[in-house]
Amino acid sequence: MIQPLLLASTSPFRKALLDKLQYPFDTASPDTDESPLPNESAEQLVTRLAQAKATACAAAHPEHLIIGSDQVCVINGSIVGKPHSVENACQQLQDASGQVVTFYTGLCLHNAKTNTSEVICEPFHVHFRKLTEKEIRHYVEREMPLNCAGSFKSEGLGIALFDRLEGRDPNTLVGLPLIALREMLAKQQIHIL
Repeated sequence: MIQPLLLASTSPFRKALLDKLQYPFDTASPDTDESPLPNESAEQLVTRLAQAKATACAAAHPEHLIIGSDQVCVINGSIVGKPHSVENACQQLQDASGQVVTFYTGLCLHNAKTNTSEVICEPFHVHFRKLTEKEIRHYVEREMPLNCAGSFKSEGLGIALFDRLEGRDPNTLVGLPLIALREMLAKQQIHIL
């Protein structure tokens, strides 16, 4: 009997990414405190939270394989969250201008039946071109990326902000590394093709 799949997220972006695999799944909201711990690195934070999100849904879904994911953006060595305001979005993009910004995405596949997890952290590097204040304001006003870490949507107009993207899987940048997830699912006898 193949285990059912659950995405421990209410993110429409992650749901749309997982839909690409054309495999049935349910979603659930993980009740997880996402506060960083003292001296926690970006990699440690996203792997801890990805696992916490997946395991938070295990009691209510004891037969499922549960996918947890978390992402942070690091600009000039500092973890940056979602901007939530136009001013913060413009400041984040100003800080990113001409820089290499790294996104760390934690991914966990938790088997609720066996209480075992596989957890990884996948980095993705975004090379921003030098941006003018006018370009930044124009971009933020047009796309309003206020719920996106780093203040852009790479799957939309945000692509115009970059010189180059560098990473294993472009889906990682949006928030769910599908290549790594497919590999994890195959180990659990779920084959996408």
